[in-house]
Amino acid sequence: MSDSIHTPHKPHAGHDHDHDHDHDHDHGHDHDHGHEEKHDHASHAHSCCSSTAAPSVIKLSADVSVGARLSSFRIEAMDCPTEQTLIQNKLGKLAGVQQLEFNLINRVLVVTHDLPSTDPIVAAIKTLGMQADPLEAGTDADAPLAPAPQKHWWPLAVSGVGALAAEVLHFTGAAPTWVIALVALVSIFSGGLTTYKKGWIALKNLNLNINALMSIAVTGALLIGQWPEAAMVMFLFTVAELIEAKSLDRARNAISGLMQMAPDKATVQQADGTWLEREVKDVELGAIVRVKPGERVGLDGEVVSGNSSIDQAPITGESLPVEKTVGDKVFAGTINQAGSLEFRVTAAAGNSTLARIILAVEQAQGARAPTQRFVDSFSKIYTPVVFLLALAVAIIPPLLMGGAWFDWIYRALVLLVVACPCALVISTPVTIVSGLAAAARKGILVKGGVYLESGHKLDYVALDKTGTITHGKPVQTDFVPLDPLYTESAVLLAASLASRSDHPVSLAVANAVVDKNLSLRTVDNFTALAGRGVRGEIDGKVYHLGNHRLIEELGLCSPALEEKLFALEEQGKTVILLIDSAGPMALFAVADTVKESSREAIRELHALGVKTLMLTGDNPHTANAIAAQVGIDQAQGNLLPEDKLKAIEALYAQGHHVGMVGDGINDAPALARAEIGFAMAAAGTDTAIETADVALMDDDLRKIPTFIRLSRDTSSILKQNIALALVIKAIFLTVTFMGLATMWMAVFADMGVSLLVVFNGLRLVRK
Repeated sequence: MSDSIHTPHKPHAGHDHDHDHDHDHDHGHDHDHGHEEKHDHASHAHSCCSSTAAPSVIKLSADVSVGARLSSFRIEAMDCPTEQTLIQNKLGKLAGVQQLEFNLINRVLVVTHDLPSTDPIVAAIKTLGMQADPLEAGTDADAPLAPAPQKHWWPLAVSGVGALAAEVLHFTGAAPTWVIALVALVSIFSGGLTTYKKGWIALKNLNLNINALMSIAVTGALLIGQWPEAAMVMFLFTVAELIEAKSLDRARNAISGLMQMAPDKATVQQADGTWLEREVKDVELGAIVRVKPGERVGLDGEVVSGNSSIDQAPITGESLPVEKTVGDKVFAGTINQAGSLEFRVTAAAGNSTLARIILAVEQAQGARAPTQRFVDSFSKIYTPVVFLLALAVAIIPPLLMGGAWFDWIYRALVLLVVACPCALVISTPVTIVSGLAAAARKGILVKGGVYLESGHKLDYVALDKTGTITHGKPVQTDFVPLDPLYTESAVLLAASLASRSDHPVSLAVANAVVDKNLSLRTVDNFTALAGRGVRGEIDGKVYHLGNHRLIEELGLCSPALEEKLFALEEQGKTVILLIDSAGPMALFAVADTVKESSREAIRELHALGVKTLMLTGDNPHTANAIAAQVGIDQAQGNLLPEDKLKAIEALYAQGHHVGMVGDGINDAPALARAEIGFAMAAAGTDTAIETADVALMDDDLRKIPTFIRLSRDTSSILKQNIALALVIKAIFLTVTFMGLATMWMAVFADMGVSLLVVFNGLRLVRK
């Protein structure tokens, strides 16, 4: 069994958000989830209707003991909050159980406990009508479930024929009551035994879920002699549950389908140099893997041989293929297009970027959105209140107002069916899951429903400059010869000196001559001048390559030269000079260039009504120049990390909802303080995926407005679904009190609104 000593979870430092789910235990097995669900939901009553939909991680005791073990179980019947609530309530009373972690997508339960064996846990779950299969040590908890035994269709057909026959016989009066009752009972027990079983288990555990409510309603109808109606209600409910289960599978598969992007096998080089196809889960770190044109990359790695273009859309959302050569990173799930590549494996299959994306999206479902928290709390109160109201409707009018017992009991039973909060409860998780999946497909990794929903409020986005708005790699932008006679030689001399330095500005000058096929000169007696530049001898002559400070120290500055320097510096450029014994020979201007995508992103943000602020450690000249190029509303320069944090707090003080975009450690305080922190270029960065609220898998800033649009769509659909569910419930409750609704009409109403909110939520997957 997969048991391990508990390792306390280290919380995400810096964040002051109220996370519902922030958990990353070392379980002794990889929790990198994602597979296509093949379980046959018709094999058990699938109900996402619950009086409470708990988060994914539930702490049952104040502290987890140091010697606690983690045991994992596969529970095939656990796939929605109804079963989760039953298990949580049952195990919560079991001594020694300290914490529960639910993964409903893979139907895996991880229990933190200090019991000598797991038998009591298995036995407790068995009393709920579910089987808990312990996962042996080394078993992949995320492996696809074995296909469930195919459920026969004929019991449901018999149930439908029986319900229809009972209605016809009753309507035409062609058979005595006992015949109608017999036909109805055959219909109910052929199609509704599972519902009855689950309803009884729920009632025993004092849980008023949909199975309990439906069992009470059908039994009540039988007791007052409404045989045909009881049969039709049970049949329609069973059909509704089956359709709803298939619909909910679409939301699940939107995420689990991501895992299909990575192939199961890879071609691996053996010790003797031969190539052998192996399961990707068995490939060791450091192994050399070959990928042919047209194949999917099976693991994360670094190219050691070959050139090719790779479609990275599944990971980063980039629309165009990316050229790859020796030293470049490749990611599992991407598609090799042109040439053959060989790469060294840098991450195990269970820890690839794709696996971490899938894990993060699945865990994000536990960080419930504000709307979902409201709905869950509302349902927890709503269901018992409705049950008591139905009881009052059945008893009070006949006792106190002289009403007919039969009529009011019937109305109470209809009320139970109509008032089921199923549509309300499933509307939010389906919408959130669909939104998370849609974002992941666009290369946007959202770390919780709370961020997906709250993103629509953002009205200010603060951005780091280097690596976010700009490329983060300085390039030479200007060359100004001060003596026309030395134009070509000045370029070659400067590049020769610059090539000896590892300073980014020097490298930009050196790289500028790479494409010109010029042979660099030999530099003797090379010296680095800290904070000023470099000095060296070429062909016996001394040359300097340095900044404004160096030219002043050498006493070679002049008003005319100062004018040229200031003109370039005001454009946000860094200027260095080549100097010989006679004086300055040429100026070289270097700048970190702006990404074209940044300009488009800022335009899109402005179109959405979102203002922008650039926060950078660069000087104000550079900050303002870059801001002007891109169209940013405000820019602040010379900022330390704590200054960036103060800038975010200042915007909060003005009543703004602020998002912060950055890619460096110096941005961490501001990222943590912002309502939503966006990490740039998270693909291949171990920490970014785990720590950011929203991780952009490449360095394309246009994903920010895409996220805000998706958040606005999500928020809109959530409101639509809640309004739809409540309005239709209110209408049918009114009709029920007027005595105009029948039980089968109530089932149709409940089924209809449930499917409406599910399909409305699934629209996000297609956006």
